[in-house]
Amino acid sequence: MSDGVADIWNALAAHPQPTLAELFEDEARVEKLSARLEWGQAEDGGEDSVQPLSGILFDWSKTHLEDGLLAQFAQLAEARDFAGNRAALFSGKKVNNTENRAATHTAQRGVGTDASVEEAMALHHRMKLLVEAIHQGAMGEVKHLIHVGIGGSALGPALAIDALTRDLALVDVHVVSNIDGVALEQAFAACDPKTTLVAVASKTFTTIETMTNAASALKWLGEGGVEDTFGRVIALTANPEAAVEWGVDETRVLPFNETVGGRYSLWSSIGFPVALAVGWDEFEQFLAGAQAVDLHFRDAPVEENLPLRAAFADQYYTRIRGCQTRAVFAYDERLGLLPDYLQQLEMESNGKSVTAAGDPVDGPTAPVTWGGVGTDAQHAVFQLLHQGTHLIPVDFIASIAPGDDLDPAHHRILLTNCFAQGAALMAGKESDDGARNFAGNRPSVTMLCDDLDAATLGALIAFHEHRTFANAVLMGINPFDQFGVELGKQMANAIEAGGNQFDASTETLLEAAGLSQS
Repeated sequence: MSDGVADIWNALAAHPQPTLAELFEDEARVEKLSARLEWGQAEDGGEDSVQPLSGILFDWSKTHLEDGLLAQFAQLAEARDFAGNRAALFSGKKVNNTENRAATHTAQRGVGTDASVEEAMALHHRMKLLVEAIHQGAMGEVKHLIHVGIGGSALGPALAIDALTRDLALVDVHVVSNIDGVALEQAFAACDPKTTLVAVASKTFTTIETMTNAASALKWLGEGGVEDTFGRVIALTANPEAAVEWGVDETRVLPFNETVGGRYSLWSSIGFPVALAVGWDEFEQFLAGAQAVDLHFRDAPVEENLPLRAAFADQYYTRIRGCQTRAVFAYDERLGLLPDYLQQLEMESNGKSVTAAGDPVDGPTAPVTWGGVGTDAQHAVFQLLHQGTHLIPVDFIASIAPGDDLDPAHHRILLTNCFAQGAALMAGKESDDGARNFAGNRPSVTMLCDDLDAATLGALIAFHEHRTFANAVLMGINPFDQFGVELGKQMANAIEAGGNQFDASTETLLEAAGLSQS
């Protein structure tokens, strides 16, 4: 780490730490630390009226960020060449230095080099034609899709489908990732093989969990009376040759570029089950919301850049305050899978112990991301947040518009609970009875969406992608590789192959499970 960066971290560590109550003595605080990110255009009342402005309000006023800290973090961003790293991301340079690749997921949303955007749009058009053909009956009656993948090939589709198809799905989609056969059997039980397609999502088309599940799905189709089982398969992969070799007709292979990482791949053909479930127009809105965030992140200066500001807060609590976790609570049932999605995005990207240059990091990197759904979580984990010994920054995410048609009291109570929790974490409540004393001064961020539609979901996900990248830049690490995922899989493959000797504990467990090769 350069002396300049070290000096900035030292200055941040020495910075005064006023309480949140003291910080709110600044009457302009909320205005300074709140901002809206918007997309669309205002209606003009004419024949060419377009979608009205929609957006998300971000409020960092209940964090310990203030003018002095923001100025120091801006110096850190400059020292880490945030502007140069951001430009490299969007210009297609090889920002994934350990795998010698660019990271072109933003091109899937129309933001990147001309060549990468043109390629992405061509692949999207191919996917659109297949989606529309299926909807029009080209593959017979299709009521169900079993989407088989793991990691980024499953978490993103599962989140988007769960969030966007509560009212209506054009095709009933079941996302299966776990190699545990119970998961696949549950999908089988909900589907009729004669009206079911199978999507096999694997970047390499070699992932053992995915390919094992895919083989079992094909067997199920055959046992259910489907004569041409491979004719019911759609392949989503960066290795189309392997998919064709496996048996999928090339007309039903939807490729994506290998420079699109798994946990950033929802916008590519990995999003096929989303488009099939919600329709192409909704999928395009999903992409458009993400594009709005891309353009903001690419063009906004440091002092106005919202994903970067989120990273400033993340770094402050992880590095300066020693917080080992960050909690995310969605006060919206439709975002129930968001914490799971963010776990992979943030912890797989930034859970590193070396810098991009290969040197040991000099401080903590990604915190443990966890969370749940409000108001359920209030009756489970909020005791620790309010009165526990851990300082845990919290993100609250909610929508002004309800997702239900019931008595408005439901949504009113939901939102008041969300806002009250943030207020209570900050203010606390003094009591002479220690069991009833709340220290307060506990930070939270609120992200308040106008509505939770396809564009807003796309914007939320893209915001967190860029937040993750900004954190990586501030730490000097590479967020686009994931070698830590491989070691356990390699050892599992070694056990499956036999002939390897493991530690005494593992050998005993293998023997107890009847898996010993000796």
